[in-house]
Amino acid sequence: MNTYSIPPYAASGGAGCYELRFQSLFNEGRALAFPCDAMGHVDLDALSARAMENYLYARAVVGREYATPLVVNSSSH
Repeated sequence: MNTYSIPPYAASGGAGCYELRFQSLFNEGRALAFPCDAMGHVDLDALSARAMENYLYARAVVGREYATPLVVNSSSH
């Protein structure tokens, strides 16, 4: 399993205000993003089956297809 640390951005703010964003290493316009809290924790139970597949895939290919994920404010997109 790939391990990486999620930087603790913005300690305040409610759930749903952030997303964990996996940016493609090869296509600037391609990324996968998932709702998370300020610490980058994704509620896996809240994801659809397809979103869960995408999330697990993105985590598995960090460094090969996707960059290390970042926690970003979802209202900025």
